[in-house]
Amino acid sequence: MEVQGTVAEGFEAVREAFVRNFEVLGDRGAAVAVYRDGRRVVDLWGGTKDADGAGVGAGGSGAWQAGTAQVVRSATKGVAAAVPLLLHQRGLLDLDAPVGAYWPEFKAGGKEHVRVRDLLSHRAGVPALDRGLTPAEAIDGVSGPRAVAAQAALWEPGTAHGYHAQTYSWLLSELVLRVTGASLGNWLAEQVTGPLGLDFWIGLPDDAADRVGRVAPVDPPERAGALKVRPRRNVSEAYADPHSLTRRAFAAIDPLPDENAPGYRAAELPASAGIGTARALAGFYAALIGDTQDGARLLTPETTALAGTELSSGPDRVLVVNTRFGPGHMLHGPASPLLSPASFGHPGRGGSLAFADPEAGIGFGYVTNGLAKSVTADPRAQALVRAVGASL
Repeated sequence: MEVQGTVAEGFEAVREAFVRNFEVLGDRGAAVAVYRDGRRVVDLWGGTKDADGAGVGAGGSGAWQAGTAQVVRSATKGVAAAVPLLLHQRGLLDLDAPVGAYWPEFKAGGKEHVRVRDLLSHRAGVPALDRGLTPAEAIDGVSGPRAVAAQAALWEPGTAHGYHAQTYSWLLSELVLRVTGASLGNWLAEQVTGPLGLDFWIGLPDDAADRVGRVAPVDPPERAGALKVRPRRNVSEAYADPHSLTRRAFAAIDPLPDENAPGYRAAELPASAGIGTARALAGFYAALIGDTQDGARLLTPETTALAGTELSSGPDRVLVVNTRFGPGHMLHGPASPLLSPASFGHPGRGGSLAFADPEAGIGFGYVTNGLAKSVTADPRAQALVRAVGASL
């Protein structure tokens, strides 16, 4: 496997793990980047731009290039989470206020006491809809917010948590729209990714479309190094049950949209449709905690501490394993091991992962076009995280 890019001295283990992902764990095209204390110490890519493409040598027309971007599924949630945190930091959003104070229609169906922090930490009680939205409705910017506002809570909000896999898009996007008057994707581009020069979009612009590879399912031949989580019922079994809350949560868009379709990629779905490079994800998380080469810092130390504060933990009513969430980010735990208990970020179903670790000064990003069956602890991403840990 011919891998392109560089690693700093001491981080050779990350290159070895990245190569092994292709040779053993079934990666077809992928990239990984790591910042430490503001310096990019890992910047690697390899394979084909399209998961369903023919094998090509490095530099060929079908090869993964330095600027190749991919759909990162729920790793989008971690980037989107910076928006409410920044609004809170600027005094524009009160995490203890009822969501209905900003979005009056949301108070229907027993949700009048849902706080902003409940919405961000998957405690709002609306992970599923009584009727799933069509792909066209999901991206029209109106049907989704209207549906979650009208939806009756499936448990008493604030008393339990369950991963809002799809509905998180409409919950968060409408909240940001009500507070700022701008769509979340536009606000992010104007306030964060644009000024920092990061190639990450929630709502892919036309001029970047050619840089994005096609994703496709893969079944790695070996799952060595995968996290062994053995709950009484795992998420795959729960998803296979058409009546389970797990299945209903992911079926809030029904049928599931084509992630390679231009319309889906252009949609502003902050739960699932973000597109970017590994370099951008790592740079984004480095900037969140202040570790960039020019010293730019998005979050104050107080807001950084808030990002890593546990708001939800224990049995997840949707993912059926123990999960931990802060105000938007997934935290280090059995379901999604990150670098250390200080880490916060988000995995994407199928493989992608990005996070920050303020104590180690790390910003990490991994993207892949080969979508495995994993929901959180993908073995390819975990191998890279362990290699980073060993390098430190």
